[in-house]
Amino acid sequence: MKKKFRIEMTGIFFLAGLLSCQQDVKETRLMSYNVKNGQGMDGFADYGRTANVILKEKPDVVALQELDSATMRSKGAYVLGELAQRTGMHATYAPAIDFDGGKYGIGILSKERPLNICSKALPGREEARTMLITEFKDYIYVCMHLSLTEEDRMASLPIIREALSGFHKPVFIAGDWNDTPESALLQEIEKDFTILTDTASPTYPADQPDSTLDYIAAYRPSIHIKESKGYVTEATSESDHRPVTVVIKWTE
Repeated sequence: MKKKFRIEMTGIFFLAGLLSCQQDVKETRLMSYNVKNGQGMDGFADYGRTANVILKEKPDVVALQELDSATMRSKGAYVLGELAQRTGMHATYAPAIDFDGGKYGIGILSKERPLNICSKALPGREEARTMLITEFKDYIYVCMHLSLTEEDRMASLPIIREALSGFHKPVFIAGDWNDTPESALLQEIEKDFTILTDTASPTYPADQPDSTLDYIAAYRPSIHIKESKGYVTEATSESDHRPVTVVIKWTE
């Protein structure tokens, strides 16, 4: 009788273990978009038009680049706040430079409010750059807009690696990295990260793209990817970049 009881209990624990494994699989929609401050290919700023591109993809979190805050160019608008209001998402901003009476930088919109936030300065001789790190319940999401100068992009790598070391959650990095898939920068990044986006589909310029500059990647040691689909959104006029989106199923 005891032996039978043990067998039945073992079966219950085995089934519970299977159910637990199934429950641990998470699905997340990640997005990255250089929005050119809400300015389209027609030269006009239209925050509603930019927000509609984001709403169409329904991301859990989106990394955004080229955002003014209270500049004369943007007539005093907090551009990330305008997009947050139109998408119903939480706004997290990281200024990189003082510009035109206000700030200019990067940001993250998210369905969840971040648990923790920090930013790190990155090299940029044509303009200072920054990296925005946001922690959520299940993962870390990082926005980066890297320098136009190759030496500065490469010099950013040890800073990025150090800043992301020690996290006990899966880490995703995203942004406009101003470099192509065959570059030395991407080869270095791929030593630690898995590129999730479709690098064969160009993202810039938006109307007739011929270069891939925008990416989302997962830190390989921190995550087990079950399924991943990355694509470039057909947004031809809302910015000078097309956004990239990834739908990923994963476990830690």
